[in-house]
Amino acid sequence: MTTPTPSAAQAATVPATAAGRLPEARKPVRAPSPGSTAALRRARRTRVLHWIAVHSTAVALALAFVLPFVFVFLTSVMSDRQAMSGELWPTSWHWDNYATVFRTPGFLDWWRNSLMYALLGTLFTVCSSLPVAYALAKFRFRGRRTAMLLVISTMMLPPQVIVVPMYLVWAQQFHLSGSLWPLIIPMAFGDAYSIFLLRQFLLTIPREYIESARVDGCGELRTLLRIIVPMAKPGIAAVALFQFFYCWNDYFGPQIYAAQNPGAWTLSYGLESFKSAHSVDWNLTMAATLLVMAPVIIVFFFAQKAFVEGVTLTGVKG
Repeated sequence: MTTPTPSAAQAATVPATAAGRLPEARKPVRAPSPGSTAALRRARRTRVLHWIAVHSTAVALALAFVLPFVFVFLTSVMSDRQAMSGELWPTSWHWDNYATVFRTPGFLDWWRNSLMYALLGTLFTVCSSLPVAYALAKFRFRGRRTAMLLVISTMMLPPQVIVVPMYLVWAQQFHLSGSLWPLIIPMAFGDAYSIFLLRQFLLTIPREYIESARVDGCGELRTLLRIIVPMAKPGIAAVALFQFFYCWNDYFGPQIYAAQNPGAWTLSYGLESFKSAHSVDWNLTMAATLLVMAPVIIVFFFAQKAFVEGVTLTGVKG
């Protein structure tokens, strides 16, 4: 029986078939329809308008916050006569206004008192609130939720409610009226808001790190200092900044305890006296105001990354 001989056309297709690959038919390229082109243009136009709207709003909000500071700065370098006028740009720059403010009797003392109050208050608050927050976040004991509710409940009590009995205790029992110590010493016993903020941040740290440290033989204090503190730096930085800003801007406390002693005044309270003494010298008043705000702005500028990170991560777990 004879085997049929394949033709040349059939033989040409044998290698492709034997290899298991068949030539693919090319699909014709279709031109985009007018409807899809219009949709792409509308989407692109929407993205552009959204970008313009978002950035325009951001610029407007930035100007709303920055312009008051610019006005204060420009007024602080004006002359006495121009500061009382309606002109917004200085005709001559009087940088000696800042030197005049520093030469005001008591201003350097106010600066020193504010710095002492803010630094000691921040240090005492962080050192006293961190162990309490660590215990409430990582320890398992009966009544833990009740203790946390008691801490939170103290945040609802206005300080004006207890100011009279507290003043009587510090003035009559400890004889510390006329100083800032009645404001600094209580911070060594913890702050409810700082405890709450640190506790919420510590909840985000996995317990495996603490258990591993305990297996390695670390005690609770060593675990807190070696494991928790390095991992909780953003939260600690946020609490420290909050407390520093509070102490630096505090007006009510120094008014109650240090009003009768000008040597214990802070910048926030002394600025009121400075404004009363220079009620018509708006250039000097603005210069003093800018000097009071400068440390807070500088501290936040250099620590804003840690501050934002600490506030953002706080409260992830409840």
